This record gives sequence, structure tokens and C-alpha cells, in this order.
Amino acid sequence: MVETWIVATGLIFSYIIFTIVIGFVANKALAVDMEDFLLYGRKAGFVVLYLSVVATYHSAFAFLGSSGFFYTHGIGFWEAGTWTVLVGAITYTLGVRIWALGKKFSYMTPADMLADFYESELLRVIVALVSVCFTILYIQVQAQGLGYIISVASGDRISFELGTFVLLVVASGYLMAGGLRAVYWTDVIQGVWMYVAVWAGGLVLSYRLFGGPLNLWKEVREVRPDLLTLPGPEGFFSPGMWIGMTIALSFGIILQPHIMIRYYTAASGQTIKWLGATTPIFLLTLYIPTALVGLGGAVVLPGLDNPDQIFPEMLFRYAPAWLTGLILAGATAAAMSTLDSILHANMTVLTRDIYQRYISPQKTAAHYMWTGRAIVVGLLVIGYILSVKTFSFLVTLVALSGSGALQLLPAMLGVCYPVQRPFTRNGVLMGLLLGFIVLYWTLVVSPNPLGIHAALWSLGFNLLACMVVSRFTQPPSETTVNRIHGTLEEYIYGSGEISLEQS
Repeated sequence: MVETWIVATGLIFSYIIFTIVIGFVANKALAVDMEDFLLYGRKAGFVVLYLSVVATYHSAFAFLGSSGFFYTHGIGFWEAGTWTVLVGAITYTLGVRIWALGKKFSYMTPADMLADFYESELLRVIVALVSVCFTILYIQVQAQGLGYIISVASGDRISFELGTFVLLVVASGYLMAGGLRAVYWTDVIQGVWMYVAVWAGGLVLSYRLFGGPLNLWKEVREVRPDLLTLPGPEGFFSPGMWIGMTIALSFGIILQPHIMIRYYTAASGQTIKWLGATTPIFLLTLYIPTALVGLGGAVVLPGLDNPDQIFPEMLFRYAPAWLTGLILAGATAAAMSTLDSILHANMTVLTRDIYQRYISPQKTAAHYMWTGRAIVVGLLVIGYILSVKTFSFLVTLVALSGSGALQLLPAMLGVCYPVQRPFTRNGVLMGLLLGFIVLYWTLVVSPNPLGIHAALWSLGFNLLACMVVSRFTQPPSETTVNRIHGTLEEYIYGSGEISLEQS
């Protein structure tokens, strides 16, 4: 009988080869055009966009971080799962406005939109750097997840460091070859595979070990009743932490460039609305099987040194070899679907907002495409270095990243929601400065004061500073406000998409 590790690693590497092939096929269809390379030509339909977005949301975080969190903190993680519903509402309302402005004014990055409205090149640079700095943490999350998966799948025959490096190179390779087209094509497959794999793993393990989900629940209630309580065995999910995580994991993730850029790629505003209406279904239901794994794992494998490894450890010990291989390949797909999106977003931001704008303007599209590829190589090196310096929980890194991007919310609301007196450039800049200071203080110096998540503290001070300073400083010019807010009012309340032909 073939050993489990051979089957698991064989299937993972078969999947890797498959993604490389897709990258080369996408390269053949690629036009020498910045919008095609960076934005899929702004023609992503619902199915492609939907599967890419949900695959990007659920990554190593879904397979490893969430199961590990259920293992340690119990059902409180479902409480924080309210973010999945909020994501849909935000996409339906805010996302469609971002799409409309991108369509009208050819925005490619979040900084494009904010710099245009607030008439500030300084803001462009700050937003670009903030976007990159905080999403690099996400690269670390996915790289660590990939390393864990392949290390467990091979029975530690492939080291964490080597597995991380190989899969980082693969994701970077097909991105450089085919641009966002390659990312979208692989994400379609990754999204389906990931969802089926998580459910298959959760159900198979629950039936093999407990006789089904209901028996699993009864066993957890008898052996670890503390996991079925709120705020949980370690008191983590207090009301302040719950609300903070909900805000950070909804608004914060949406405001990260790898999600916002996807709004720009949609073929129509209706596509964005359908995305908002259906995304919570996928996101929310994926946390049912990971709960089965995490809670069940706390019963059968207590005292695990690294809770984030509970899912692959359970599969390797208790699932058939072929199923373990398929599921761990699905886990690999999950991590890579987010990794490639983040690499692409950072490539887009650094190429568009920094290199093209300030270092080497007026070059050909081919020049910028090759510059983007070189940037991916640099991000690959940085991501690998960060990945070998591990933190305690993958989910904590995700929350940190989301809290950083969350600081863009006041500025974004000022652009997308017309009011009589909009926020000003100085107000937004002061809000960002104070928000980041408070975020550092409430995350590092004095974590979560009064049991309230750092995301809420930082956003509150950010918004307050933005409102106060905007009251006493010069707003954007009337021409700019009328141009951008007028476009939104015409689209939302007027003639709709016909009016959004690019100027």
C-alpha cells in the first residue's frame, strides 16, 4: 500500500504543475496592455469574479487559522463570523460605487481614487505604502500556511522553509507569466476545490472519529464544555473584541488593495451587486466544517503545540491517503489563491502609484509590465524572509493586517458618499496619522484597552481627527467634488451604467 505522504505530496505537486501550465496559457492570451495585465481588461464576469473573490478571502486562514482558533477558543469564532455578512452588505453598497468611479476615471488602485478626489500626491504615496506594508503581513500568512501544509503532508520530509520557498516561487511565476488573467483562471479552480475540500475533510473526520457532527458536538459538550461557552475558555471573545474583529475583518479586508482592485475589474455594476448578495453564503458556510475539525481536534488531539496545524494533522492521522492528498492540495490551492492576489495587488500599487508616477513616467506598457514582474521578484524575497519568522496565530496576523487597512475607511467614505461638506486632504492625513499611532499603541504597547479591539480604538480616533481637522481646513475644489460626486449621483440615482463611458 502506498504511504499517505507519497499520495499527499504527489497530488500537491501535480496541482503545482497544473497552475504553472495555466500561467503559460494565460500568457499566450495576454495583450501588451496595462489594463489587461493588471485589471483583466475590466471584463470579469460574475462567476470568475465571485470565485476569485471568495477564494481570495478564504486562504490558509480558512484551513489553518480558523480551525486553530476553534481548537483554542471554541465557538466564539462563530460570533466574530458576523463579518462575513457585513462583507456582503459593504460590497453591495460601497463596492459598486468604487467600481463606478474606476470605470469612469480609469482608476487602477485605491490610491488613484483617493489622490484624485483629495487632490494630494502626498496622500497617494502614503496610501500606496500603507497598502503594501499591511498586505505584506498577508503574504507572510499565506507563506506560513503553505509551509505548514507541505511539511505535514510530506511527514516532515520536506522542510517548512523549502515548501514555503517552492510554493512562493510557483505563485509568483504564473502571476508574472499571465498577470491578473492567470490569477483569475487559477482562482476559479482554487475556489471550487477549496470549498469542496474543506467540507469533505470536516465531514469525513467527524464521521470517522465520532459517528457524525451531532455525536461530535455531544462529545465536545462532555469533554470540553468550555469550548461551547462565551466569551470562550480564555475569555477572548468579549463584546469589545467581537465588534472589533467584525469591523477589522470586513471593512479592513475590503479596503486592502487585493480586494478593491477586484471591484475595478468587474464587467458591470450589476456584477458587483450580485457579488455582494452571494459572497456571505460561501464565506459563512465554510466555517461549519472548520469548526468540526477544530472542536473535534480538541477532544482527540489535546495539547497540540501549534493549533494552526490541527486540520492537516487530523487528516494525516485519521483520513484515507487519497482523500488526505486531495484535501491538502485544496488547502494549498486556498493559500495560493490569496497569495497570488496579494502579490498582484502589491505589484499593481508599486508599479502604478510609485514607479510609473514618480520614477519613470511616459514609458511603454511593455516597460511597466516588465517592471511589475521585477517587483514581484522583490516581494517574493521579502515574503520568504518574513515567513520564517513565525508568529503565534495566523488569524492574529490577518486581524493586524485588516486593522491597518481599516484606517483608509474615513477617506474612502468621503469619496464615495456625497455630503454637503466633504472631508479635506488635511483632515484625512491627520486622521491616518493619529489612527496609525493609536493602532500601534493598542496593539503593541497596551493591547486592546478595556477589552476593546485595537481596530475600534484606532478607527475612532482616526474618524474624530478627520472630522475635526476637516472642519477648519480647505475642502477639495468644487470642480473635483462635482466631477466625482456628480458621477456617483448620476449612476446611483440617474441613468446608470450608460453614463460611465470613460472620459
